[in-house]
Amino acid sequence: MKSLLSFAAGTRGAWGLGFVLLLALMVSVSTVQAKDYEVEQQRIEQFFPGASVSAAEGDYQVRTLSKDDEVLGYAFQTINVVDIPAYSGKPINMQVLLDPQGVIVDAYVLEHHEPILLVGIPIEKLHAFTAKYEGIKVDQRVVVGHSSDEKAVTIDAVTGATVTVMVVNETVMRAARDVAVSLGLVEDKVGAAQKPATVREDYYEPANWSELTGNGAIRRLHLTKGDIDQAFKGTEAEGIDEASPEEVDETFIDLYATHLNPPTIGRALLGDAHYADLKEELKPGEHAVAVMASGEYSFKGSGYVRGGIFDRVQLRQFGNVISFRDMDFQRLDDVYAEGMPDFSEMAVFIVREHTAFDPGSPWTLELLVRRQTGPISGMFTSFELPYQMPEQYIERPQPTAEELAAAEEANRPMWVTIWYQQSFQIGVILAALLLLTVILFMQDKLTQHPNFLKKLRHCYLIFTVVFIGWYALGQLSVVNVLTFVHALVQDFRWELFLTDPVIFILWVFTAASILLWGRGVFCGWLCPFGALQELINEAARKLKIRQYEVPFAVHERLWAIKYIVLLVLFGISLESMTMAEKAAEVEPFKTAITLKFDRQWWFVAYAVALLAINIFTRKVYCRYVCPLGAGLAITGRFRLFDWLKRRKECGNPCQVCANECEVQAIHPDGHINHNECHYCLDCQMTYHNENKCPPLIVKNKRAKRGKKAPAGPTLIPVVQVVDPQSGTPDRERSQPIV
Repeated sequence: MKSLLSFAAGTRGAWGLGFVLLLALMVSVSTVQAKDYEVEQQRIEQFFPGASVSAAEGDYQVRTLSKDDEVLGYAFQTINVVDIPAYSGKPINMQVLLDPQGVIVDAYVLEHHEPILLVGIPIEKLHAFTAKYEGIKVDQRVVVGHSSDEKAVTIDAVTGATVTVMVVNETVMRAARDVAVSLGLVEDKVGAAQKPATVREDYYEPANWSELTGNGAIRRLHLTKGDIDQAFKGTEAEGIDEASPEEVDETFIDLYATHLNPPTIGRALLGDAHYADLKEELKPGEHAVAVMASGEYSFKGSGYVRGGIFDRVQLRQFGNVISFRDMDFQRLDDVYAEGMPDFSEMAVFIVREHTAFDPGSPWTLELLVRRQTGPISGMFTSFELPYQMPEQYIERPQPTAEELAAAEEANRPMWVTIWYQQSFQIGVILAALLLLTVILFMQDKLTQHPNFLKKLRHCYLIFTVVFIGWYALGQLSVVNVLTFVHALVQDFRWELFLTDPVIFILWVFTAASILLWGRGVFCGWLCPFGALQELINEAARKLKIRQYEVPFAVHERLWAIKYIVLLVLFGISLESMTMAEKAAEVEPFKTAITLKFDRQWWFVAYAVALLAINIFTRKVYCRYVCPLGAGLAITGRFRLFDWLKRRKECGNPCQVCANECEVQAIHPDGHINHNECHYCLDCQMTYHNENKCPPLIVKNKRAKRGKKAPAGPTLIPVVQVVDPQSGTPDRERSQPIV
């Protein structure tokens, strides 16, 4: 009866403490307020004083900023343009202001869900980071940190929030460029970034008309009168100058186009002498295009006047239109290609250097057909003749190693760039995890050398605190668990978790270790805050500071608190992940590890209080409060193996390991509670210690008693002869009795 009452009292105490904690968490999340989006207008007024703001328009919901009918700039929110998940799994929304030249005037964070910024790094640091985008043009390349591309604009990262600011960078630049292209502020030159190809002057082979048209060196556009009528259907010009049924299949124009610069084409059409004259006339970077046609429609047109522009034919490449004037035109009278048909008109058009024409990239010859719809009005329709130079006639530039590296860096996904930048941390942590794996697999051998293993463990804990925690910021959090669960339900994307390589690697190893050894490997070896607690408690024991143990009956009831905290956080996350991230401040990890105690005093006081309690009782936070430990303990039930050895005497009658377990994971009956074990291996050191483990000591004594006594030396009696004169023994005359 007494034990039942004590159980009830302990249970009420645990649930009472859990209820108090629940109330504290609910009070803390109740202070979360909605974002004040009036800051948008304030930022606009700051950079464009007195500007009127239009309604949001277009697919990107862009607002035009103007004053006295003059466009001053544009404003938009990145959430309407790109959807790039940050580490929280949700995008960061920003307001970006552009001027009419496509230059960023302002970039300001309106909303985010990043844990490190919600309860860690001050938001002012992020605003200081985004302020650096002022004056950057949208088509420039911006890199956070170092870049091998000398032309790139580099911006220093925010310490402790590298992943977040890299997402901010990609969000700002991608959204700003897309909006600027849609508004026509900058050109979307697909392929223009590559160096232009050059025509091979050293390549020539004799060719006739059939061979040149067969390999694509000469391209054809054939239009019938019926094709023209069909093109004007549904327009004002429908029905004007339409062909009769008998004329529908008659040729309207049969047009051919080719690039004359390659020797094989130019010499075949012009002959050697005329081709040489043409090459002499062409300046560096200029190209000659031949257009030949027959039919009733003239591509030159009868309305062409001297000094004007040819209004029936033009070129287009990379979206740029190349028009021709009279100075770009040469009459083509004689052609020499064998098998060439007769043409009613032929011309050579010169593409000038300033157009940046690339002979190796596709281009289009556009034929414009006009129909008169009134005395002075008319309507045009366009027909396209696509052209691509055969590869054997051109030579493409080979990029340098630096250009290849810069292109690779620019095109690879963001998470890959982050892994490259953190290659040192990744290498060291992989080596440390390999060492830990060796320790765990060789634990039976190592626990037979307790002094060496304890020193090795202490060194590893120091590494966990200093390198994994304070340097690499590899402190796992219950926020990671909540984010992962929500990602599985909503929109799972691997790149979300790959953006922080250190955290990703630790989680993968932790997941594998849970299956093999249980939750204790992370909690006992890889948790920086847990390692800090253990090292502090070890120092306290060395200083002979008195230690206090929680009675086991109370101890096992206090376990429930961390599960209650986990359930509360999960419930809050279902309503609002932002609230859950703030409530997860019950973890002191960000204060003690990520931010190294550089926070407001109440956060520091909370973390220091937990560490101070740990001086007298080991790992109080880990055992009773940690929601991450609770989550790992739940998944630890899927553990596949039992590596920790026990004897039948453990618990009855032997209590040595149970009394020495500093996290009280061994029950009085001798079995190990793997949900609470931190895998320190102390019990295994005792298990193999012949001078400490009572069952092993008794076993060895019994083994010694069961052995036969060794044979002693054989005693041989000696008859001693005494000298009668002197009375002393005579050694020479003394003889043994046989």
